[in-house]
Amino acid sequence: MLDELELAFDEQDRARVRHRHRRSTMRRAKRAAERGTEPGTPRRRGRSLLALLLSVVLLGVLGVGGWYGYAAVKNFFTAPDYTGAGTGDAQVQVNSGETATDIANTLFKAGVVKSAKAFVDAAKADPRGDQVQPGTYKLHKHMRAKTALTALLATDSAGNLINKISAKVTIPEGTISLAAFELLSKATKIPVADFQEAAKDPVALGVPEWWFKRNDGKPVAKSIEGFLFPATYEFNPGVDAKTVLSTMVNKFNSVNAELKFSDTVQNTRNISPYEGLIAASIAQAEAPLPEDMTKVARVLYNRVYSGKFPCSCLQLDSTVNYWLRISGKEAQDSKNLTVSQLHDPNDPYNTHDVAGMPIGPISNPGKEAMQAAQSPADGQWLYFVTIDKQGHTGFSDTFQEFQQNVELAKKNGVL
Repeated sequence: MLDELELAFDEQDRARVRHRHRRSTMRRAKRAAERGTEPGTPRRRGRSLLALLLSVVLLGVLGVGGWYGYAAVKNFFTAPDYTGAGTGDAQVQVNSGETATDIANTLFKAGVVKSAKAFVDAAKADPRGDQVQPGTYKLHKHMRAKTALTALLATDSAGNLINKISAKVTIPEGTISLAAFELLSKATKIPVADFQEAAKDPVALGVPEWWFKRNDGKPVAKSIEGFLFPATYEFNPGVDAKTVLSTMVNKFNSVNAELKFSDTVQNTRNISPYEGLIAASIAQAEAPLPEDMTKVARVLYNRVYSGKFPCSCLQLDSTVNYWLRISGKEAQDSKNLTVSQLHDPNDPYNTHDVAGMPIGPISNPGKEAMQAAQSPADGQWLYFVTIDKQGHTGFSDTFQEFQQNVELAKKNGVL
């Protein structure tokens, strides 16, 4: 009886297993039909393709990562740099006091070099790497760092920087301010009117206020005249008139400090620095040759301060001509000056009738003229005249001797 029951249960279990197997087979067949494949086809091929694709992607990621890693390591040791001389144009400004790193960053931002580090390395490798001068330079984009450095340092046979962009102008000794404005305007393209406007306030341009004081009680021409030091200047593009004139005044201040001019004339000549500067401006205008300036300065002091000359007047035609020029008229040879011009009561620079130094300088003197005014030659001369075409000056103590020098000048074709 028990055996029959066990057989019955076994039959039921096998029936349930066969039923589940049939249902599983039917499901696989249905999925195969949906895929369009035969029932029982292996699925390993799909899995293999997926694995291959994932492998390719992974290798690609690893490759890109490796490349960037290599590039990062390479750049750590070797700065990125261009290889050629560059193309196109780039304008860069180097300011005073900048280091190689500062300049490198400027070049990088302007697209001149590929990296700032490449330029710094080039500067360190070159003995002149710290000698780049301030200024505006015209370079190329995409330049090799070493080539860019060479371009910043390149000079011509005269020592002028080849790639520096600047307005270069030379103001000769003895140039009056109006003529200086013309020269500056031509070089910088700044209108003359801008210079005239800026010159109205010399103190704002850097002339110390104490310059415009005198010991003799005479009026003072608070003018820029005398303070625009004659020299060769270079101005960057875009500069304005005030900056240009301030640069020249700063040069004057520097020379004054170097010579100790203002202190010397005050302590040894017992005159105000302004009177000494006026004397320097006249010596510059009157002496064609530098070696005669110290004697001319002595004549000026003897006429004004010794009491040995009529009315203590300078009686100079150069001061008359200065007034004519700043009044918009032409300067004249001494023989062509009229009596009314020589004795014009409206001329504030009249030295024929008014005692002492004129109210202000009549030119912008150079270093040699300033030295002559602070250290004049020793002598009793009261007269001087140019005696030959080479510019030599004859000096004399008396009017009779002066007349003899005048005759010599006429003989030599000077007068």
